[in-house]
Amino acid sequence: MRVALQVNPWSRADLFTEAGFEVTEGLVRTEDELIDLLKDADGAQVGIMPLTSRRVLEACPRLKVVSRMGVGVDSIDLDAATELGVLACNVPGVNQSEVADHAMALLLALTRRLFDSISTTRDGRWSQDRPLTVHYLETVRRISGHTVGIIGFGNIGRAFGQRVRAFGPDRVIAYDPYVHQNEADNLGVEMVSLEELAAQADFISIHCSATEDSRHLINADSLALMKPTTIVVNTARGPIIDGAALADALEAGTIEAAALDVTEVEPMDPADRLLQLPNCVVTPHIAGFSPEFLRECPIRQAENVIRVLNGEAPHGLANPEVIKTIAVMRATDPGRWQGVPDFSTALRL
Repeated sequence: MRVALQVNPWSRADLFTEAGFEVTEGLVRTEDELIDLLKDADGAQVGIMPLTSRRVLEACPRLKVVSRMGVGVDSIDLDAATELGVLACNVPGVNQSEVADHAMALLLALTRRLFDSISTTRDGRWSQDRPLTVHYLETVRRISGHTVGIIGFGNIGRAFGQRVRAFGPDRVIAYDPYVHQNEADNLGVEMVSLEELAAQADFISIHCSATEDSRHLINADSLALMKPTTIVVNTARGPIIDGAALADALEAGTIEAAALDVTEVEPMDPADRLLQLPNCVVTPHIAGFSPEFLRECPIRQAENVIRVLNGEAPHGLANPEVIKTIAVMRATDPGRWQGVPDFSTALRL
């Protein structure tokens, strides 16, 4: 069997070779180049760009599994993959510590006014700029005694909740339509509606997946519900926040500040309004990275493909409904699954 890899410095092509697969690697920038790389492959490792679109998937009749780095799979057309009988795999939990740490760091950077105080000191204004010093003293914030809101209470949201708990908030509340209160009870978290969270939280950290339902979940209406002292942190996916609405709210003082590791368009245009605002800080989509992540993730990403093609369960499957599709295919026309071990009872998802 053949496996195709998008070239990156951390790929573990050796794992595929050791498992007996033929490996093809290529540097791709367009969908056409991705199709050319994957057209004869049985399995593939894919990245964020170019998108693994319906067009790509339909052009690759042998493809059975695609494995993406990290947790997100928004670059893969899950509906098309499910219809075609292609497993879309991810690596859940591989960088939850890194993302939760980054979200906590961004929140602390804003509440403690770190950017202002560091630049003041570097500019030699430690004792000279009294008005700025007074402004810092009057605007620095404590997390203790306040309400923290978490949007998306999966693995990363819970990891962030554990971290922020150590800073003594009065309440930790969360919004996630897929999580029941009894799941949050042992963490001391109260599940609420999105409207309640927006209105009650002093600090909001976003950790939900990017889906059609979550697109622009934070918009002009939800921003209008927030306190003028609210701080919003987003380390999840850019399209969850309406960037234009956020810029409007920050300019108008509807909310106090925002810290973003992800944006609607990446990389950002240097002229983007959000980059010009003093109450908005942006990091370049690096929350999930660390040397440990870069060592562990490619291994699990490769293992997803190897396991599936050997009839075993992957680490993560983003489109579990595909198992039904494959079962029907095997019973009628196996197509791309001809000769591959039947794993329908092996996948416990």
